[in-house]
Parts: sequence; C-alpha cells; structure tokens
Amino acid sequence: MISIDSFQCKRCGICCKWEGPVRVSEQEISKIAAFLNIPEDEFIRNHTVLAPDRRSLSLMEKEDGSCVYYDDEAKACILQSVKPQQCKDFPKKWNFPGWDNLCEGGKALHDE
Repeated sequence: MISIDSFQCKRCGICCKWEGPVRVSEQEISKIAAFLNIPEDEFIRNHTVLAPDRRSLSLMEKEDGSCVYYDDEAKACILQSVKPQQCKDFPKKWNFPGWDNLCEGGKALHDE
C-alpha cells in the first residue's frame, strides 16, 4: 500500500488529461476571469459547462477529455497561479483508479 502523504508532483500532467469535470466555485471563476483579463460573464459563457450532475459549473474540456488549460507543449497548466482547488487537491482529496501507475509522482511512491 502506498502513502499519498509523501506524494510530490512531478508535473507530468496526467491528472490534467483525465476526463471528468473540474468544478469551479464563484471565487475561482472571479480569479480565473481576472487572470485571463476577461469579464466573468464571458468566462462563464465561453469557458465553462454545466457539470454532469447539474450542481456546478466545470471548466471546458478538449475533445479528448483533457483540460483546455493544460499546455501539452510546455507541460504546464496555463492557470497554475489561479488553478481550481480541485486541481490543487490531486491526489490527496481526489484521484482516479490507477492514477498511481500513470502519474509520475504516483509511480515514485511505489519506489519508496
């Protein structure tokens, strides 16, 4: 059994490429819109969708299910300084089956 407590992100981006909603709160919407230098209503209209459970807004995804704010070339989150709490919480508060075999930081936990 691995211990997530010693997880250190290696910036591999696998969590950004996993399909599923990235929920954003009102405060996060405000911060992201300001960071992108666009009005909040424009950000909501053009950069979010209703989450599948219809209880919140979620960041849009690319056709393959990955986050639109993950830059594959730079291997970095465009929103790093204002990224949603859900993203910050990976993998300690949320993850997906097999994440530790795909994520570079998770693989490193197996080597400990």
